[in-house]
Amino acid sequence: MITNDFDKTKEAIINPWDIVCKEVRVKGEMPKIAVCCFEGKTFYRLVELLNGELIAVTKNANGDEPIYKVTYKGKEIALVMLDVGASGAGGQLEELFVLGVEKVIVYGSCGVLYEDIDDCSIIIPNSAVRDEGLSYHYAPPSDEIEVNPKYIPDFIALLDEFKVGYKVGKTWTTDAFYRETRAKMEKRKEQGCICVEMECSALAAVTAFREKELFQFFYTADCLDGTKWDERSLSDEVKFDEKDFFSKLAMEFALRI
Repeated sequence: MITNDFDKTKEAIINPWDIVCKEVRVKGEMPKIAVCCFEGKTFYRLVELLNGELIAVTKNANGDEPIYKVTYKGKEIALVMLDVGASGAGGQLEELFVLGVEKVIVYGSCGVLYEDIDDCSIIIPNSAVRDEGLSYHYAPPSDEIEVNPKYIPDFIALLDEFKVGYKVGKTWTTDAFYRETRAKMEKRKEQGCICVEMECSALAAVTAFREKELFQFFYTADCLDGTKWDERSLSDEVKFDEKDFFSKLAMEFALRI
């Protein structure tokens, strides 16, 4: 099978450093830690709140992908909006690592597979089902990959300080969101998954392959567990306060790792 065709060689025909070193210029020094999210309006509210300074721009065929720098409680942090989907987001991580980032915090929404999981609550993934294509180019074949091997206790300590509830569990990463059928969902639940998203397993594989550090957490949005799909807070037009609070948690955690 093609998913068994993992090659551990670090250098490829086209490498991120071939692109980044030729096309990207950083204003000043790139922070060693980056905070990344996927939702555009949440991201730009954070950039505006913290007076983000544009320090670099990477590009893809869709256009520019800006990188901002902020100083949060005395610490310089890069802010990046990641592409939705494993392939684009994984490529951006590759480029951030070449630019000098060593640690990344990623947060974004997920769908829940159990309707009793509250909307806009926090899930900390500790494992991901690899139902996407990118990770198989960065890690040997397996159905699952470990997620957040290092920082879960530290993040839980932060949540406890803020008196925020959470769940720790397995996620289903899929790059085919229009093919989340009921039969597949039930199978993933049997495997132990409690939520679904599009990037987690891939980002974990890319980061481990490049020997960097990554912490991922989700805030819950739509619900797949019911007689029909429930969008809940998936739209970026609702629950601004809650989503801005998740941005604050990411920034606070960036101070601690």
